[in-house]
Amino acid sequence: MSTQRISQKFVALKRDNRAALVAYIMASDPDHETCLEILKGLPAAGADIIELGFPFTDPMADGPSIQKAALRALKAGGSLRQTLELARRFRETNADTPLILMGYANPIEQMGYGPFAQEMHAAGADGAIVVDLPPEEDAPLRSAFAPHNLSIVRLATPTTHDIRLTKVLDGASGFLYYVAVAGVTGANAATSEAVRTAVTRLRRATGLPIAVGFGVREPEAARAIALTADAVAVGSAFVDEISTGEKTKAIDRVLHKVKLLSDAVHYAREMEGTPA
Repeated sequence: MSTQRISQKFVALKRDNRAALVAYIMASDPDHETCLEILKGLPAAGADIIELGFPFTDPMADGPSIQKAALRALKAGGSLRQTLELARRFRETNADTPLILMGYANPIEQMGYGPFAQEMHAAGADGAIVVDLPPEEDAPLRSAFAPHNLSIVRLATPTTHDIRLTKVLDGASGFLYYVAVAGVTGANAATSEAVRTAVTRLRRATGLPIAVGFGVREPEAARAIALTADAVAVGSAFVDEISTGEKTKAIDRVLHKVKLLSDAVHYAREMEGTPA
């Protein structure tokens, strides 16, 4: 199903004139079982697509929040294999919500591209964002993904010029992730005008849905982006809820935050009376 599950989600949301909330959490943060309960609760809280990060010791594109989440996950025994196990257990009770794995190339290369693709397919994951694997270097991953219809979700940034964008889009599938700020996750959010200009430009280059992320933390920012983009991606804001207060209440805190952001995203156009 894989890529089809992603496309069906965006078709349904477009029919309802709503943007999607893409919710990121780190696998095994703060521990395996707590993470599983958060993962299972995300769709009911309003997450349309889930990004499940796999922990790595050197997350170069991530700011302090997700760096700390990776360290907590590694301390709890998190790994790429544990991430795949979480995906499998999630899929046992949820057949519809797209699930994207997000992380870095080193753990995948340790496993091998072929085995990684096979394990992803068996676990019910739909695709992957590999932050440090550019288009020039991801041909082996694309070849491994193709037989299983898994998506390669690529990243574009404010500095991606038109010639480079053509390369980024070659072989991309699922959706295009637009990094709205130059910097790491959790950085300052881009202005709504800058996002609108960028999304307009990207739509001229691709028919893929466009998700905008990095720096989105509060409902107001999410609402503004949802007026223009096909999806709003949020990560650090949810990860921070895990590290705040008692661990036993982390599930409730995260899902409450997801509900706040998802309501802002889902009802943005209705409140403004503005189509995408």
